[in-house]
Amino acid sequence: MATALITGPTSGIGRGFAELFARKGYDLVLVSRDEQRLVALGEEMLAEFGVRSEVLVADLSVRADVDRVAERLADRSRPVSALVNNAGFGLRTGFSRDSVDDEQRLLDVLVTAVMRLTHAAVPGMVDRGSGMIINVSSIAGWITGGTYSAAKAWVTVFSESLATELAGSGVRVTAVCPGFVHTEFHSRAEIDMSSLPEQLWLDVPQVVDQAVRDLARGKSVSVAGLQYKALAGALRHGPRSVVRPAGGARRNPRFGRRD
Repeated sequence: MATALITGPTSGIGRGFAELFARKGYDLVLVSRDEQRLVALGEEMLAEFGVRSEVLVADLSVRADVDRVAERLADRSRPVSALVNNAGFGLRTGFSRDSVDDEQRLLDVLVTAVMRLTHAAVPGMVDRGSGMIINVSSIAGWITGGTYSAAKAWVTVFSESLATELAGSGVRVTAVCPGFVHTEFHSRAEIDMSSLPEQLWLDVPQVVDQAVRDLARGKSVSVAGLQYKALAGALRHGPRSVVRPAGGARRNPRFGRRD
């Protein structure tokens, strides 16, 4: 039985991936800080799809917790076929007003945990000649939106680099770069999104389904929605002198999403 490990699976994009893999018959390893929600999700996946779930309660801003999850990924006796690095959060204010501890925690979850968990998963996948790594990044990685954008830029480039390194190994890697998605992300960060036009919103299935299609096609970057495909092209290839003001005008909500 194949197994998928998903961080931040209790809502939003993470839950979308949990449902997708469960529907495909994968057993799940569910990772987040909220044990009650993890257990409830596991019970729901069992009832709806007949798959088993292993619960790992972990705060990915804490190195010891990250190491426990990494140990599970590296366990050759219980191989993980798919890793979804999804956990994340946003900050309300800009770098000059945030505490340095909050900024560090953001980097620990969005960058360090992604790197360490991927590093733990890759050797076994390569030896088996198959595997999937989905790193949930953001279109924010192409704008100047503070530490969040910088972290997501790292996730995207890291994923592209790893996809190139592992080409031909049977291990596929994709960075998922959504725009604004209907999730709990903004409400948790207490960011008011009421003024955002409805046409800029995506639904979770759009993002997840596009990601899986792009992964199967060997694409290292996945962007859902025609509006965001066009915007991504402009942000990636436009002059930085134009892109910088577009990001700096609204440091938050950083084109964010999830968990």
